[in-house]
Amino acid sequence: MTPNEKKELRLFAVKVREGILRGTHAAKSGHPGGSLSSTEYFTYLYNKELRIDPKNPQDPTRDRFVLSKGHVAPGLYATLANRGFFPVEELLTLRRIGSRLQGHPNMNLTPGVDMSTGSLGQGISAAAGMAKGAKYLGRDINVYALLGDGELAEGQVWEATMFSAHYGLDNLCLTVDVNGLQIDGATKDVMNTAPIDQKFEAFGCHVVTIDGHDYDALEGAFRTFRENHGSGKPTVILMRTVKGKDISFMENNAGWHGKAPNDEELAKGLEELAAIRKRIEEEA
Repeated sequence: MTPNEKKELRLFAVKVREGILRGTHAAKSGHPGGSLSSTEYFTYLYNKELRIDPKNPQDPTRDRFVLSKGHVAPGLYATLANRGFFPVEELLTLRRIGSRLQGHPNMNLTPGVDMSTGSLGQGISAAAGMAKGAKYLGRDINVYALLGDGELAEGQVWEATMFSAHYGLDNLCLTVDVNGLQIDGATKDVMNTAPIDQKFEAFGCHVVTIDGHDYDALEGAFRTFRENHGSGKPTVILMRTVKGKDISFMENNAGWHGKAPNDEELAKGLEELAAIRKRIEEEA
């Protein structure tokens, strides 16, 4: 990845974070914390990894993405909007009656959404089914899914993982956003699922652990996934992140799991993002 490409990704991420703040502020509800921790992932996935066409979102040959942690829909919507799936202005309709942007992804409403999700644990099962279907039909389709670390307490996650390894779904790339926090506090206190890496390995997956805010690390992890094709093993990326990333008063604060910013907080957050944008633009 060239320095200019990385710069473009960083600027795109600023726009995504702005969309997350504006959307949840307008809705007066939503989940900004986990959306912000996933922003670099969304940014890299939709700009560098997925084979998709915003002008033809139902292309049958496209790669698939399932947001298993469906509550971070604000992050997905902001990414889709900035990739051209629908107008950025539509982000301000988040969670409104009649809006295409509901609190959790709806594949029947929103362009670019491949699976309706929200009930934790179910998205990974849908992704596994898509990957199995692609294998059965002999199609060159990769399937990606994003889970939360708190979501790993759901037994269905491990059933789907066992299924994926048993059927050799090496076209499936699971990523876990390991930000260490969920709505009730630290994940290790609510339900300790450590050691996550050893669990996925024991189920028959190839596991990579990275800094989820590092584009070079993301590039390397997805390269490993593609190189893993033919191995008969699903790939799992454990992505260490900061909940509320880049918004000072939201970082590492479980209270921002499902809380919208008020007027003052929105202004402060946008001011901080503007400073980040300026710093990036001024870099040589």
